Amino acid sequence: MRLSEFRTLTHEEFGRALADTLVSDLVLAPFDATAAQALERGEDPRRVWLALCDAMDVPPERRLGRDRRRRGSGVRGGAA
Repeated sequence: MRLSEFRTLTHEEFGRALADTLVSDLVLAPFDATAAQALERGEDPRRVWLALCDAMDVPPERRLGRDRRRRGSGVRGGAA
């Protein structure tokens, strides 16, 4: 996972403002650091994303992001 994908997933799941706050302020136990600190020191963005999901109780079915196929199909889904 690239850092840009990490940012996209956090913004989709939590909204831009909350995502940015969580990334900068929430200490993730597996890293004993915030997501921003973990990423700065070279941790894999996928591991950081999954740790953030665990900390925020994101259900497994939402950890892969929104269904991209849905966007192109013209079908509008409800709130995630």
